[in-house]
Amino acid sequence: MPKKRSGGGLSPFQQAAKFLGVSVLAGAVMAGIALPAAGALGLAAKGSVQSFDEIPDNLKSPQLSQRTTILDSEGGQIATVYSRDRTVVDLKDISPYMQKAIVAIEDSRFYEHGAVDLKGVLRALNQNAQSGGVSQGASTLTQQLVKNYFVEEAGDDPTKVAQATQQTLGRKIRELKYAIQLEEKLGKKKILENYLNITFFGEQAYGIEAAAQRYFSKPAKELNLQESALLAGIVQSPSRYDPVNDEAEATKRRNTVLQRMAETNDISQAEANKAMKTPLGLKVSKPNNGCITAVEGAAFFCKYVEKVFLSDPVFGETKEERAKIWNQGGLTIRTTLDPQAQESVQASLKDHVNQTDKVTAAATLVEPGTGKIVGMGQATPYGYGKNETEYNYSVNYAMGGSNFGFPTGSTFKPFVAAAALEEGKPATQEYASPYEMDYPSPVQRCGTDPYVNTQGDTVENEAESEVGPYQLKEAMAKSVNTYFVQMISDIGLCPVVDMTDKLHVTQGNGEKLPESPSIALGAVGLSPLTMATAYASFAARGMYCTPVAIESITQKVGNEQKSLDVPKSTCSRAMSEKTADTVNTLLSGVIDSGTGQAAGLTDRANAGKTGTTDSRKNAWFVGYTPNLAGAVWVGSATQKVEMENITIGGVWHEKVYGGQVPGPIWKDAMTGALDGKDSPSFNLVNIPDPEKDKGKGNDDGDNGDDGNGNGNNGGLIDGGLTTGGTTTGGTPTPTISLPEGFIQGQSDGGNGNGGRD
Repeated sequence: MPKKRSGGGLSPFQQAAKFLGVSVLAGAVMAGIALPAAGALGLAAKGSVQSFDEIPDNLKSPQLSQRTTILDSEGGQIATVYSRDRTVVDLKDISPYMQKAIVAIEDSRFYEHGAVDLKGVLRALNQNAQSGGVSQGASTLTQQLVKNYFVEEAGDDPTKVAQATQQTLGRKIRELKYAIQLEEKLGKKKILENYLNITFFGEQAYGIEAAAQRYFSKPAKELNLQESALLAGIVQSPSRYDPVNDEAEATKRRNTVLQRMAETNDISQAEANKAMKTPLGLKVSKPNNGCITAVEGAAFFCKYVEKVFLSDPVFGETKEERAKIWNQGGLTIRTTLDPQAQESVQASLKDHVNQTDKVTAAATLVEPGTGKIVGMGQATPYGYGKNETEYNYSVNYAMGGSNFGFPTGSTFKPFVAAAALEEGKPATQEYASPYEMDYPSPVQRCGTDPYVNTQGDTVENEAESEVGPYQLKEAMAKSVNTYFVQMISDIGLCPVVDMTDKLHVTQGNGEKLPESPSIALGAVGLSPLTMATAYASFAARGMYCTPVAIESITQKVGNEQKSLDVPKSTCSRAMSEKTADTVNTLLSGVIDSGTGQAAGLTDRANAGKTGTTDSRKNAWFVGYTPNLAGAVWVGSATQKVEMENITIGGVWHEKVYGGQVPGPIWKDAMTGALDGKDSPSFNLVNIPDPEKDKGKGNDDGDNGDDGNGNGNNGGLIDGGLTTGGTTTGGTPTPTISLPEGFIQGQSDGGNGNGGRD
């Protein structure tokens, strides 16, 4: 019995016997000869390896992971994403020098032998026996291709990768059988093409096309002799022969390949000598991967597209199935993003909010009637460094947004008005609307016990001069808090909840809205995308359409393009056309003469609503034209910044209002997005004014802002809430606010968004 070496492992004799066993097995199989020697070598011993005949005959070429390209609605590239940077190309698109170089150095008898090169096996066996180790392999390109298939199928699973590359006799035998299949099925040229497309060349480059672009910034078909030799040499050990990190070692290896090409008569010795004297000539391009590289600030939209793909069952029944397709890549995804709208959104955000400000801003534009997201951006860039964030403040938590969304203030009031109108309340509905009042009690809820104000909670208007009675038109324009609380008391909470359900208005964490009168004042956290799509229903005369980001997807399978199903927008009636037209008329008044005057567009019909929350931690403007809706939020992701005596975008503000900072962002974003587009009109209705002036104050409502930042009162913000509040000099002092940490980025605390507090 052969002895083991003292250090463990097999002796040279054992290694030789084992290697020879595989070789004899391969030769016998190829010749169709019975293999009595197999038993003598222990290859088919019970429990040692799988019988050759029992290995399944179903090896299939894997779908190679490739780049996925994400396009805007006009076909412009937004970004490329991939788990493996690979672009599959035909053999005709690979330099002949490259084809010859890889064959010369990896398998010089490739065109002469079958799946197994017996001469190569014997040569390697002799060399290994002399060296006392395994210094030389004998795998053909076909065998290497089979191994790479298994590695590709393993993906990024370390256990499966280890299994695919383990140095066992069983794996070698399985590899041999599949290599024979490939030789019969594909032929030499296709095997070479597949090998060059699957092989890893280092520096995150998989396949020859990616390698040519990475090291020389050119396509594979343009590689010259010395470039081809360099890349062919890398394959044996991508880390050792990496020319970026070790030019000397890579040069030495390249020259070895050139000499081998001369010996195999692929080139002359003179050509080899000349090429050896040339510098490497690297022109390295960095990997351009991921949404972080997206154009026009579209990184957050890019990540949203990825989230949609990984979460929507249309792309696969399970999360694992969807992830497998995404990681395989080769997708061309045409999205709904309009490049004109996106450029306008990002330019407006940049003009009004600086990256280093204490607060940030997010904006989303949606097309009414289709649900298409045409613009999405934020003032804090996508990234992981200072003053950057990976959280998309435009969307819900499940899609990469903040934990809860952000309180919307008075931008919620149109939902209350729509619910009341649907219940039959007239557009001239009047309530006493005092400056201050207790929350009404009891208030009917949906099938549960009514809301009861057991704590004596109170609600106040922004200014003491805001004293009713008011009708709906004026109450909406001035954003009178007590009016809308009385409206909810009148109709009950259930109609409001039914309306928000039809508009798919859910909290940022995906939960339904709480049944409390305070929802009228926007105390619940929502996302800009949620608000934009809900307001788009008003513009579409009552039709709600679910938001969509993907127009079409094709996937490259072999040399063909396969179309994939994509999520479609589902439209449903949320309210009558009459109700929508009435709300449009009311919100046109907000821009004409109310709190949103600073945001109004001058060249087309438009409507909108301002909102600012308790302690000025959030400011909103949500508005629309008949053909575009948009929502803008300004605030701190951690909800710790009170926007008073603050500089935003280089402009100092004593107090921030919904019509002041987010309003102009919305105006500029919409103006650019709609430039050159049609200018349709609303179907407005006649809402008569009150017969006589009731002597009310002349403030603008939302914090008393005149559109120029000159608020005439401090205190509770439009849409704010106080419990047992007190007033001093006409300034209400809230004694209740949102719980500490109620709104924040996912674990981003004070750091994830660049250290904002």
